[in-house]
Amino acid sequence: MTGIVQGVGFRPFIYRLAKRHLISGWVYNSADGVHIHAEGEEKLVDEFCLAISNEAPAAARVEEIEMREVPLEGFTTFEIKTSEDKKTSKAGASAGQTLISPDLATCDDCVRELFDPQDRRYRYPFINCTNCGPRFTIIGQLPYDRCYTSMCTFKMCGTCESEYLDPADRRFHAQPDACFDCGPAVSWITAGKLKRSKCTDSQGAGVGTLGPLFIRETQEKSDEIFSNCVKFLRDGKIVAIKGLGGFHLACDATNNEAVARLRSKKMRSNKAFAIMAPDLQSIKKICRVHAAEKKLLSGSARPIVLLKSKRTNTLAENVCMDLPEVGVMLPYTPVQHILMHDYANAGGKYLVMTSGNLYDNPIVTDDTQAYEVLGDVADAFLGNNREILARYDDSVVRVIDAAGSDAVQMIRRARGYAPAPIKIKLDKPTEIFSTGPEQKNTFAFSRPIPEMEPSAKVNTEVFVSQHIGDIENADIFKTWEETKNQFEKIFKFKPKKIVSDLHPEYLTSKYAKEADKVQHHYAHIRSVMYENGMTGPVLGFAFDGTGYGVDKNIWGGEALLCNTQDFERFANFTYIPMPGGAAAIKDPLRLAYGALWTFDLLDHPQTKKVFKDYKKSDLENLNTMIEDGINTPMTSSVGRLFDAASAILGICPAPTYEGEAAIMLEAKLWDCLSQNRRAKNSKFDKRYEIQITKNVGTEKSTAQDTSVVLFDCANTFKAMLDDLKGGIEVGKIAKNFHDAFANAILTCAQLSKQVYGINDLALSGGVFMNRYLIEKTIKMLVEQGFSVALNREVPPNDGGISLGQI
Repeated sequence: MTGIVQGVGFRPFIYRLAKRHLISGWVYNSADGVHIHAEGEEKLVDEFCLAISNEAPAAARVEEIEMREVPLEGFTTFEIKTSEDKKTSKAGASAGQTLISPDLATCDDCVRELFDPQDRRYRYPFINCTNCGPRFTIIGQLPYDRCYTSMCTFKMCGTCESEYLDPADRRFHAQPDACFDCGPAVSWITAGKLKRSKCTDSQGAGVGTLGPLFIRETQEKSDEIFSNCVKFLRDGKIVAIKGLGGFHLACDATNNEAVARLRSKKMRSNKAFAIMAPDLQSIKKICRVHAAEKKLLSGSARPIVLLKSKRTNTLAENVCMDLPEVGVMLPYTPVQHILMHDYANAGGKYLVMTSGNLYDNPIVTDDTQAYEVLGDVADAFLGNNREILARYDDSVVRVIDAAGSDAVQMIRRARGYAPAPIKIKLDKPTEIFSTGPEQKNTFAFSRPIPEMEPSAKVNTEVFVSQHIGDIENADIFKTWEETKNQFEKIFKFKPKKIVSDLHPEYLTSKYAKEADKVQHHYAHIRSVMYENGMTGPVLGFAFDGTGYGVDKNIWGGEALLCNTQDFERFANFTYIPMPGGAAAIKDPLRLAYGALWTFDLLDHPQTKKVFKDYKKSDLENLNTMIEDGINTPMTSSVGRLFDAASAILGICPAPTYEGEAAIMLEAKLWDCLSQNRRAKNSKFDKRYEIQITKNVGTEKSTAQDTSVVLFDCANTFKAMLDDLKGGIEVGKIAKNFHDAFANAILTCAQLSKQVYGINDLALSGGVFMNRYLIEKTIKMLVEQGFSVALNREVPPNDGGISLGQI
C-alpha cells in the first residue's frame, strides 16, 4: 500500500484486521509504503483485503494497493515487523520517500477517554494515540521515531511503554504517547506576574526569575490552570493559548469590548476573526451547515470552515465585521477540548481563536518568545513544555456550489493538510524547488515517484509547504528560509532545478537569481491543470490582484490559452493606470480615478461626488502622474477593478488589509440578496455588459497589448455611476457589477470555442475566492456545456502558485 499509511495507526489497524480474519503473516513499514504478507483461507483473505480499503483509519490515505500471489510460507501468527526486521523494498526507495501525516485532530476514542473519570488519562491535556495527535509539528528528522521528535525529552512510564509495545493496543508505536506521570504539562502565567518578573530581573533575562513554570503535572494542577483560563475569558480578558503549530489569541466572541481590545492590541482593525465552538450544535445555531461542511468541521484535519451566517446577533458585531460568512472550527487538541468543555459549563460558548502574532508577523511557537512578543497583548498565557518544531497556522476552507455539486475550495493550506504531497504527472519527472510568490507564499519541492510506468496517471509527488505569509516582511522571509531548510532535512530533497516568479523585485525571485522564471498567471492555470490531470489545450481565466506580465505591465485579468509547454494571451482587461503604484492599492480612489480616466468618465455628473474628499490639487496631481507616466504602472487586474468599484460606491475607500475593498463589495451584494431573494435570479442588466473587442491598442495604453481580444469595462463603470446618481441601492449595483464579469467569462469562452474549438476551462486566481462570482460563473459555463476545472488541494489565490511553478 502507498499513500499516507505511516504515522496514522496503519500497522496496528492491519494487525487487528488480520486477527479478526484469522490471517497469519506480517506487516511492516518500508520507505515505499506498507507491505503485508497475508496467509489464510481464500474467502477470509479476500474479506481482509476488502476491509483494508473500506475500514482504513480516517487519517490514512491509501492511494494504491498492489497485490500478487506469493508462495505459502506457513506462518502461524501475524506480526508487526520493524524496519530493521525487513530490509527489502522497491529498488531506489530511500528513507526520504516516506510520507509523513499532517497533524491530526483528537480522535473520538481519545475524546471519550479524555472525559471518562475512570480512565487514567481523564482530562490529560496531551492525550493521543496512533489515530490522532501531533505529527509534522514535532518531527525533527526521519524516521518518525520518538527520539527524533520533541517528545524525546519525555521518558515513557512503564504503563505507557507497555501500551506502546503492544500491537493490539491503539497506542502501539504512538510516538507522542504520554500521560500525567510522564508527559508534557500545561503552564499558566498572567501578564502581571510576567511584568513583575521583568522588573526584578537585573540580568535582563526577561522570565529568568519566574521559577519552574513546568512541574510534574497532576490532574488537580491541570484543572486549576483550566479553571483560571476560563475565568479570565469569562471576565473579558485575552489569553494566549499554545496549540499544535503555534499560539492562538483567544477571547469571548460574544463580548464586544473584549474583541475590540484584541483588535487594538493585535493591530487588526477590520479583518474578520475566526471562532471556535464547543460542538456542531452550537455552530448550527449561528451558521448554515450542510453535509459537506459538517464533514470538514468534524474530520481529522479540522480546518476553519467559512460558513454562511444566520445573522443571529449571537456573536459580537466586531467579530465578522459585517461579512456574510463566519470562519468556524471545532476543537482539535485535548487542550482545546478541555477548555471548550469547561468554558461551556461556565456559561460561555464561542471563543475568538486567532493566530498568536502581531499584524502580518509569523505566528509565535515558543513560550518564552510568546511572553516577549505577545506580552502587551495577552492578559495571561496557557502554555506547555512540548516544543513546536514546525510553525503551522490553521487551514481555512469553504464549500462552494459547483453547478449543483459540492466542491471544497482551499483558502489557506496549512495544519491538517500540509505536507501531504500532491500527485501529478510531469512530462519529465525531476527534482524541482519552486520559491513561490511574494504574497500568501508557499514553496514546493517535487520528486519522481519510484518505478512508475510511463503510462501511469501520476509520476511525481509535489510537497507544497504550509502557508508562510507575505514575504516582504523580514521575519516572514526568515520563516520561509527556516521552513525550506526543514523540508530539505526531513525529506532529503536535493533539487536539480529551481523555478521562481517572473517578477524581478520579489524577494523569492532575488533569492533564486539563476532560476527558471514562470509567469505568475500561467502558474495559476498550470496548478489547476495538474490537479485535474489536464494536458491542454485549456482556456484558463486567471483573475487576481497583481502579477508581473511578459510585457512588464501588471497583469491580473487574463484569459490564457494553455498546454503543458507554453501559453498564449487570448484576452485581457483593458489596462488602467495605477497612480502611485502600490499606494493606489492602499487608496483605491486612486484606482477609481485611473479607471474613470481610461473610460472617459471623469466628466460624468456623479464623478465629482465620488472624489468629494479630494482637493482639486490632488486630482490635478493624479492626472499629471497618469498623463506623464510618473510612478504610474498600468494594470489589467480584475482585482484592482473590484477595488475601484468598491471605492466609487463608497463601500471601502480606505482598506485596512489586502483585499478588503473587494471583500466588502461582495458583502454588499449578499446583503442585497438576503433582503430580496428574487434579486438573485433577476435578469442581467445589459447596461453593465463588458464589451469584448478586437485588440488593436488604444492611444491611452502605454504598451501594445499582446492579446487577441480585450475586455472593455467602460459601459460597466458608466452604468455604475448612472445608477449611483439615480439612487439605486448599492447592493444591487454591486450584484450587477459581479454579473458583468461572469457574463464576460462566458462570452470569452464561447468566442474561444468558436475560434479554437476549446471546451475545457480552468478558473484560478484570488478573485475567484469571491463566492458569488465563482458559483455564478460555474453555473453559467456548465449550463452552456463547458467543462470547468478548479483548484482542489491548493488555494486559487497565490498559495497555489508554487505548485504551478513546478
